[in-house]
Amino acid sequence: MTALLFITVVLAWGFTWFAIKLQLGVVAPEISIFWRFALATALIWTGLAGAGRLQRVHWRQHGWFAAMGICLFCLNYILTYAAIGHIASGVASVIFTMVTVFNPLNQWLFRGQRPSRRVLAAALLGMVGIILLFGDTFAGIAVDAGSALGVALQLAAAFVFSLGNLASLRATASGTDLANAVARAMSWGTVFLAAFGLARGAAFAIDPSPAYLLSLVYLAVVGTIAAFLAYLSLVRRLGADRAAYVTVLYPVVALAVSSAFEAYRWSAWSIMGLALVGLGDIVLFVPLPLRRGAATRSTRLCGLLAITEAMRRPSWKAEWRERSAEHECLIAGQPRTILDPGTTQEAPTS
Repeated sequence: MTALLFITVVLAWGFTWFAIKLQLGVVAPEISIFWRFALATALIWTGLAGAGRLQRVHWRQHGWFAAMGICLFCLNYILTYAAIGHIASGVASVIFTMVTVFNPLNQWLFRGQRPSRRVLAAALLGMVGIILLFGDTFAGIAVDAGSALGVALQLAAAFVFSLGNLASLRATASGTDLANAVARAMSWGTVFLAAFGLARGAAFAIDPSPAYLLSLVYLAVVGTIAAFLAYLSLVRRLGADRAAYVTVLYPVVALAVSSAFEAYRWSAWSIMGLALVGLGDIVLFVPLPLRRGAATRSTRLCGLLAITEAMRRPSWKAEWRERSAEHECLIAGQPRTILDPGTTQEAPTS
C-alpha cells in the first residue's frame, strides 16, 4: 500500500508542472490557483456526502484545519508562483526539495523526533541528484537581486509546505479521518485564496480554451484530491521526514514529461543525477540486514522486556511456580497433579 501511495503522488505531481504551464497567460496565477482549489473543494465535499462519510468536528479543531489549509493549499502556492516570476520553474522545483530537510528539522523542533542518519543521507543524495538533473538550468541563472528574491520565496514556500505537513498530523489527531480533514483544510485555503485575489484586485476570470479547462480538471482531481490524500497518508504512515522524499522523485517525472512534450535533452550529468535520486530511494526504504551480534542483542532485549511486563501482573509469582512445577514434571517423565477445583483431592494430569 505504501508503494502504491508513493507512485500515486510522484506521478500526479510529476505531471502538474506541465499542467500549470498550460494555465499561464490569460488568467492571473492566483485566480487559477483559486479555481483549482475551489473545484477540488466542491468535488471532495460532494464525494464525502455521496459516500455517507461526512464527520462532525468540534469548532476548536478548525484552528488546525485553517493552519493546514493556509500552508498546503494557499500560501505555499502563492509563494511558488511568485518565485517562478523571478527564477525558472526547474530551479524552483529543485529548491522545493528542501522539504526533505525542513520536514525532519521541524519534526525535531516541534515534535521532539530526531531524524535518523538514513533520512538525512537520503535527503542529501536526492538533493545532489536533482541539482545534477537541472544543472543546465542552474548554469543559466543570472546572479542578481531578482534571482535572489526568487530563491528566497521558493525556500519560504518549501518551509510553509513543511509546516502544513505537521499541521495535518494535528488536524487528524482527534479522530477526524484524513478525507474530512482535507475537505475542511481545502475550504479554508480556498477562502484565503479568494481574499488574496480580492486584495490584489484580480479579475475572477476563466479561460474557456480546452487546454486551460482540461488542465484545471487534472490539477483539481489528480494533482490536488488524489495526490494530497495519498501524500498525507504517507505522512501519517511514515512520518513527515520520509514522506518528504516524494519532492525529490516527482521532478524526475516532470523531466520525463518535459522530454516528451518540451524537447528536454538528457545529458551524462542528468543521468548521473537520476542515479543518485534512485540511490537515495534505496537508502531510505530498503531495510538493512541486522548483524548477528545486533540480532542477538535485540532478541535478548525483547526477552527482558517480556519478563518485565509479566512481572508487573499481580499473579506473576503463582504463574511462575506453576510453570516451574510443570517443567520439572516433564523432565522427570511423571504426570503432573493439580488440585481439582471441586474437591480437596489432587487430580492427575497428562
